Amino acid sequence: MTTAISPTAEQAQQDIAEEFAFFGDWSERYQYLIDLGKQLPAFPDEYKTEDYRVVGCQSMVWMVPSGDAQKLHFIASSDSAIVSGLIALVLRVYSDRSAREIVETEPRFIEAIGLAKHLSPTRSNGLAAMLARIKAYAGALV
Repeated sequence: MTTAISPTAEQAQQDIAEEFAFFGDWSERYQYLIDLGKQLPAFPDEYKTEDYRVVGCQSMVWMVPSGDAQKLHFIASSDSAIVSGLIALVLRVYSDRSAREIVETEPRFIEAIGLAKHLSPTRSNGLAAMLARIKAYAGALV
């Protein structure tokens, strides 16, 4: 399944909520998250450095921004299958958006699909760290 970039971050969040609503239980939702993570594009090894590491994640996560205030693009990777799935969701909502839209978009999809209740505290902290990093990149350009 290829996911097209939604017209807006809000639409992307709505699409994510609708997709997760198809699954009856959390074991299916975790499997879907893992599958999404497997679809991330290959991440170049030369970016797996401390400069791009997202601090606050228990697993290793790297995130590289590119672009400008009109359109910020992110690539990211993790050594964890579930965290890779979280990255896929975060990039779907925030990548290829204007810096202003990124800063103004609250990550409502986390609550909408029940992630807030089903992630371990360390994964929740890692997700928060990824979102903070994206918003910091965008905030610097606004």
